[in-house]
Amino acid sequence: MSASAVVRAGSRSDSIQVEPLTCSLGAELSGVDLGDASRDAALFAEIHSLLLRYKVLFLRDQHFSRAEHVAFARRFGPLEDHPVVGSDPDHPGLVLIYKGADTRHLQYENAWHCDATWRECPQMGAVLRCVECPPVGGDMIWCNMVEAYAKLPPGVKTRIAGLRARHSIEASFGAALPIDKRLALKDQYPDAEHPVVRTHPETGEKVLFVNSFATHFTNFHTHEHVRVGQDYAPGAAQLLHYLISQAAIPEYQVRFRWRTNSVAIWDNRCTQHYAVNDFWPAVRKLERAGIIGDRPV
Repeated sequence: MSASAVVRAGSRSDSIQVEPLTCSLGAELSGVDLGDASRDAALFAEIHSLLLRYKVLFLRDQHFSRAEHVAFARRFGPLEDHPVVGSDPDHPGLVLIYKGADTRHLQYENAWHCDATWRECPQMGAVLRCVECPPVGGDMIWCNMVEAYAKLPPGVKTRIAGLRARHSIEASFGAALPIDKRLALKDQYPDAEHPVVRTHPETGEKVLFVNSFATHFTNFHTHEHVRVGQDYAPGAAQLLHYLISQAAIPEYQVRFRWRTNSVAIWDNRCTQHYAVNDFWPAVRKLERAGIIGDRPV
């Protein structure tokens, strides 16, 4: 991957400057305004193409309105609200992730995860803007799960081919709720089952698709995998933990330091992310437009 590149912004007379941030994923864009991109199909198409290449894009000094935020994200597809985290009532689909001195107990984002894999159709991606950030800390990290799959040992790839895993909102967001509310949440959002290795619907890349929402394999206990009970439990749990831990490898990551009005756009189908929770009691306010995705295959 080259140190820098310039991509012409469709029919526009200016250009987008592209600075790759690591050898694995991530690029910072300049010379582009997402408010303009919310109204300009050609400019949006260039950004979409860059997202498929770099998997997560970063922009600074974006001063668009909430309406433009939602309009830009909707160019990727319809948006969805979150059943636990609050949204802006005037802009459905814009989830307000506000953390400060009184929210230390609400630590959901400081784990490696891929958004909403507890849904049958997890999010395609998201557009996240920082509207207030701590003076230091509160960074976010993304991981390239295409690279994580590609670098697995061949024997592991053979072992996980065809495996499926269960993903749960009950065991994550629901865990801190009273039992009646937790069970009601599970009734509303039953555990979803996804392939451990999915195929990206636009690029065709193979993606390691398990994260902290995954609780167990659903089809591991077969003659091919299990000789004795020890192969199944804890054998399956150890394999799942090993796969989830791949996101923690620095060579697959990019880390981004927020400033006010910075934006991250990521492809949720092939990345995971981790919101570092090291800034208490300072404030970090993020606003996220999450885009409805497809059923993983």
